[in-house]
Amino acid sequence: MTELDTVDRRLIEALQGGFPLCAEPYAEVAGQLGIAEEDLLRRLERLLEQRVLTRFGPMFQIDHIGGAFTLAALAAPEERYEEVAATVNALPQVAHNYRREHALNMWFVLATETPDGIGEAIARIERASGLKVHNFPKEREYFVGMNLAVRHSES
Repeated sequence: MTELDTVDRRLIEALQGGFPLCAEPYAEVAGQLGIAEEDLLRRLERLLEQRVLTRFGPMFQIDHIGGAFTLAALAAPEERYEEVAATVNALPQVAHNYRREHALNMWFVLATETPDGIGEAIARIERASGLKVHNFPKEREYFVGMNLAVRHSES
């Protein structure tokens, strides 16, 4: 388990929302933490490499800028699961792919530049896999903000 020092914990907390939109955002956050920008970047790279953080980047509302996204699922035969997963994951429009214990055992998110791109991506997956893709478009949207406090725990 990776040991986090006080600066690492403060950095993780600072990066959870409210990242500055300016010419030098890393320098601004580093200044708020009282460290050099280079130190902040090294720490961020280390936290990602050690998988303390699995992702750091913006979250876009693609449908607000002309694109589209949807949740989709299919029933992949167990003996073909890895092959079908590779087929699905080969599309750049596939944002996430999850295995589930359900008749529809492969669930994935499609994100496309245009609303028509959803149907095109689904058709490509169906042609390549020979399997029916079920489309579950968003009906309503809810925002759940979540910031996690990073604390030192005694082992």
